[in-house]
Amino acid sequence: MSAVFVAGEAAGRAVPVVAGVLGAGGVAVAALPSRVRMRTELRKRWRTWALAAPLFLGAFFLGGAGAFALAAGLGVVAVGEYARMAGLPPGERLVLGAGAVALPGLAWAAPGALDPRTAGVLLVAAASVALLSGDTATGFTRACRTVFGLLWIPVSLTGLVLLGDTAVAVGVAVAFGDVGAWCGGTALGRRGPLSRPLSPLSPNKTWAGVAGAAAATAAALAAVGAFTLVVWAAVLVGCVLGDLLESMVKREAGVKDAGSWLPGFGGLLDRVDSLLVALALTMVVTL
Repeated sequence: MSAVFVAGEAAGRAVPVVAGVLGAGGVAVAALPSRVRMRTELRKRWRTWALAAPLFLGAFFLGGAGAFALAAGLGVVAVGEYARMAGLPPGERLVLGAGAVALPGLAWAAPGALDPRTAGVLLVAAASVALLSGDTATGFTRACRTVFGLLWIPVSLTGLVLLGDTAVAVGVAVAFGDVGAWCGGTALGRRGPLSRPLSPLSPNKTWAGVAGAAAATAAALAAVGAFTLVVWAAVLVGCVLGDLLESMVKREAGVKDAGSWLPGFGGLLDRVDSLLVALALTMVVTL
């Protein structure tokens, strides 16, 4: 309970930082000349940020219930998008949706219950639908994709509840890191050693983007009073690997975006892919 109360205080410290950056960004985007190719796209993204930021920070002012609601809401939408890309049938989608609500709920109401017993229940639940259906053609693939979805999305999102004030810092830093990666890639990623692609999974992501993300995440963590080397490393690696991980899923699924309803980004999973890995890694190094 105290960790979540402190999270409300951390959200209060983050508000002027986020508001200042959003204000400056809004002025910059509004001033872009019409000849700038991405002007319309950048304006859409800014509007999405302007709506998402108060929803994210506001949840922590509501205490444990707010953190749970945020994690469960993000989880339900994200697992729906993932299940659609992974081609999972209704049974597996139900398991993922239940996990998206139950795991953050346990993190809020009974964090001590998140132990190896929970891992066993998740494994059985992920495999049970395919086992009971007697699927000899794709049952193993279905079970594996369900296990991965549970680990990637609901388990990671429990960090919004368990990490307390650090969850606020991670969320803000990941958002800044995404912007920093875009700025770094745009400014430094055209030529030279930093222009090399990170991976064939996402050829547009370069080492220049990593440099930009490194600077932006460090600045964000420092601005909200949460900078430590281990948290910064977890957030930075999450920013890099989270995007590549989702790119891998999308490439196999043959889709460009996880969805189309979030202006400027595509789907929710396209927006929180880095946050998921960053939260998971931050739990590893801090809890």
